[in-house]
Amino acid sequence: MRFQRQQLTMEVYKLLGIQRVVIYNTSCGPELEKVLHYYSEEGILEIVEWPIDQFLIPSRGWNFKEHGGDIHYYGQLTTLNECIYRNMYRSKYVLLNDIDEIIMPYQHANLHLLLEDLQHKHPYVGIFIIENHIFPKTQFDNSGRFNRTEWKKVPGINILEHVYREPDRKNVFNPTKILANPRQVVQTSVHSVLKNYGQTFRVPPDVCRIVHVRVPLQGSLAKEQLFVDKKLWEFEKPLLPNVDNVLNKSGILN
Repeated sequence: MRFQRQQLTMEVYKLLGIQRVVIYNTSCGPELEKVLHYYSEEGILEIVEWPIDQFLIPSRGWNFKEHGGDIHYYGQLTTLNECIYRNMYRSKYVLLNDIDEIIMPYQHANLHLLLEDLQHKHPYVGIFIIENHIFPKTQFDNSGRFNRTEWKKVPGINILEHVYREPDRKNVFNPTKILANPRQVVQTSVHSVLKNYGQTFRVPPDVCRIVHVRVPLQGSLAKEQLFVDKKLWEFEKPLLPNVDNVLNKSGILN
């Protein structure tokens, strides 16, 4: 269960200026359902019920040879393209990413300012590609600054405790996700747009990167070989009370 990480991600995205989140829900537990209901009532979350397993045998992984099934990874490609067309004329830009990934601007206060800058510098670009960067969930901040007792009752990962980032591997493909003007997308895949109008631009990681707390990809590296990246901590002052408020109002802590 990744409930705590999802809720923190939602609150960070609100601080970054996201106005609507669309989640394709195959199933969830009662605690996560409470939080989804809270955000839905708040108006920021749109839940698209996606009971794909009632009609097909979905693959539970991305590799068809390993996971089989009638349709790839719970119909991931279908949901991504459906999301593009669902939001084509109601959103100026759409982010296509997993709920445990945060598209984080590093030189701008929020995503609106980032996009204004990118659009000004690249007026013919409608597809912006953002690099994924791994923050291993096995490495914790030594200070214990965000090791909050009350949050220990909440299942999942506290992403604020993970501030160590793996270095780039120049000889390995670094996965990317998409920030796009939906009106310029004809067909998308997971890591790139397959058919589109206009140009595509890969955003430098010092401008914007994906903060992704997960199992390490370079597990042999010691903590000293990782980069310290405390970007998420810049949101501490508004983020902590916002998270506590949702946990209390949704009934998770009761």
